[in-house]
Amino acid sequence: MYAIELTKPKAKLSLDKISTLSPEDVDKEETASKRDKLDEELLDLQELMWGAKTHSLLIVLQGRDTAGKDGTIKGVVGALNPRGVNVVSYGVPTDEEKQHDFLWRVHKHAPRKGEVSIFNRSHYEDVLVVRVHDLAPKQLWQRRYSHINSFENLLAEQNCIVLKFFLHISEEEQKRRLIEREKDPTKAWKLNPGDWREREYWKQFTKAYEDVLTKCASTHAPWYIVPADQKWYRNHCVAEALVKSLRPHRDAWLETLADKGKIGRSALKAYKDEHQLK
Repeated sequence: MYAIELTKPKAKLSLDKISTLSPEDVDKEETASKRDKLDEELLDLQELMWGAKTHSLLIVLQGRDTAGKDGTIKGVVGALNPRGVNVVSYGVPTDEEKQHDFLWRVHKHAPRKGEVSIFNRSHYEDVLVVRVHDLAPKQLWQRRYSHINSFENLLAEQNCIVLKFFLHISEEEQKRRLIEREKDPTKAWKLNPGDWREREYWKQFTKAYEDVLTKCASTHAPWYIVPADQKWYRNHCVAEALVKSLRPHRDAWLETLADKGKIGRSALKAYKDEHQLK
């Protein structure tokens, strides 16, 4: 596993001590070859989940500006069959959303059995942006960690496979990507002065992410810290984690599909017998 997997609360975590790059012994070309096989298996597993309809999959993508949330969706989720895949992007809450609890706008986009939902940003914004920019009292957003844990536990109880990815980018690489956007006409539409202003809060966001990662990690909703300075490595880490998490369900899905097949063949035989069809 290339990404760092967190499956239980930790007392302390320092993102500054975690590399945003691939290990020196990881070869890019060799990794690309592995990715091809991962993509094939990921599509196969998705098809089995779709047919069995006993589980669903929620992919949460979090990260600073330019960390590659959109790129991950195109580079990894693009390998999936778009049937039954729903991508949801979360921005500033609408007036209607503000009239409800903070999880209301999120829960309604949870995936149905057999389907996949990808959150581009998520419910975690309410303990990240809200915290850093003081948009709610501290005693309010602090309680949200437990609400989030309960929400994700509820999803898991309904056989939703919850996988959360923090795309870990360095301050230097973010700056390079922001400058690159200015120079590239095809990316200029993404320009936003707010991206540069947010860099002034780098340390505050670091602390906020560290608390999210340590307080909201569990076996049924793990966090993966993904080195994101190199796009090819970032995408491989996410693809590998997805396959690793879905693979244990393969046999059960195949068994469910076999049972469905028996029922279908029995119904077809009865129909043919009734109508004297060969």
